Amino acid sequence: MNRALLVIDVQESFRRRPNWEAVSAPDIAARAARLAAAARAAGDLVVWILHAEPGSGGAFDPALGHVRLMDGLAPEAGEPVMTKTSRNAFTTTGLQQLLTERGVGEVAVCGVQTEQCCETTARLAADLGYRVTFVTDATATFPIEHRDAPPGRALAEILADPATLPTDQIIARTEYALAGRFAAIASLDDLAPAPVG
Repeated sequence: MNRALLVIDVQESFRRRPNWEAVSAPDIAARAARLAAAARAAGDLVVWILHAEPGSGGAFDPALGHVRLMDGLAPEAGEPVMTKTSRNAFTTTGLQQLLTERGVGEVAVCGVQTEQCCETTARLAADLGYRVTFVTDATATFPIEHRDAPPGRALAEILADPATLPTDQIIARTEYALAGRFAAIASLDDLAPAPVG
């Protein structure tokens, strides 16, 4: 076992936020489950990572009960579940130690959000010397408001604003930033081919 799949933040917290309606991949849990099944079949380690913001009172506050995997996802025996409080999966967890102990030199990244926790984890993994595969269509993200947009707008206003960056552009920019520098870009079909027939 020298490969690991990192399933990042595919958690109920996101489904509790108003912008979930605009997510790029509403079926992200099924996509992550498909990748996890393929990783297990290949004998690879699957690591589940959750994001928490203790004391925040928001969807990522563990006290509210939403910091848990989305329905349809369940770690199997021996698959670690880690909780982070930083954007990347390494800084506030024992992930690097775990991967070192297991002899992992290559990681595949999937989860939520494409350009935040997933991309940041991929960049740091590359800097730490891991060979990284970024499974773009097994990540999900949300439209991003312009930095000068007024706070507190409804989702409809955000989506109607021409200055809002749509999800397809966010995903494309992430691929441009990672490819050939920090990660190889792969698709779900590359790593977990759909059954024929």
